[in-house]
Amino acid sequence: MPRRVRDFRGLTEMSRLRLLHAIQRRPGRLLRDLVEETGLHINTARDHLRVLEDEGLIASAAVETGRRGRPPVAYSPVRDVDESPVAERRIQDAKARGDLIRRVQPELDRGSELGSSTIHQLDALYEHLEDAGLEPVLDEQDLTVGLKPCVYEPLIVEERPVVCAVHAKLVRDQLEQVDGPLELRRLHPYIGPKRCEIVLGVAGEKTRASRPGGVSSDAADAELASQADAALREWQRRSARVLRTGPEGAQRAS
Repeated sequence: MPRRVRDFRGLTEMSRLRLLHAIQRRPGRLLRDLVEETGLHINTARDHLRVLEDEGLIASAAVETGRRGRPPVAYSPVRDVDESPVAERRIQDAKARGDLIRRVQPELDRGSELGSSTIHQLDALYEHLEDAGLEPVLDEQDLTVGLKPCVYEPLIVEERPVVCAVHAKLVRDQLEQVDGPLELRRLHPYIGPKRCEIVLGVAGEKTRASRPGGVSSDAADAELASQADAALREWQRRSARVLRTGPEGAQRAS
């Protein structure tokens, strides 16, 4: 059975990712500008934008021009839940589900250590990553999230800078939509052959995770893609050496 267009929050279409990437880089883009940049037909672009808005990832607003007729519409990323009822509902639902899980399984409740606002940021982020098909594994002690981007592999091969940059910015947006101290610190592309990791931190505190390397959350798209390429090549090199010499030979080579 084919997947619906909104499966994985609608993020597995390359054309849709290009639109979202363009909006993330320059908020307030008009439809005509997005069509010109992406090369999409205007009706196709309009349909993709509707999916992104229905998912609470972007918001549209009419631009007052002072002229007669229908005003043009500008599109921006959602960074505040006041900008999107859909995003606000998702945040509230994620908080409610997280609170319910912690009531049922109190051993999972880290609220006394992290604080309720941090916990609710993690609730919202986890739900977004899960719905986006990234299979998140959360470490609340080190404040890291392991990701498995298998569903995006065909897109990563086609256009790695766009895919990596879009998802990094969506993580930052999700954290900003919930009042709390958590922020995105670093990204580690390919800590394993099919696994990445994002590193979070509490504002004003040192990063808890100790993994060296990675790339800053503020890195340019090209740098993020370059780091991902280098990390993937390193894993491929190690995997090839394991096949030739076994695990001990690969360890010596590293």
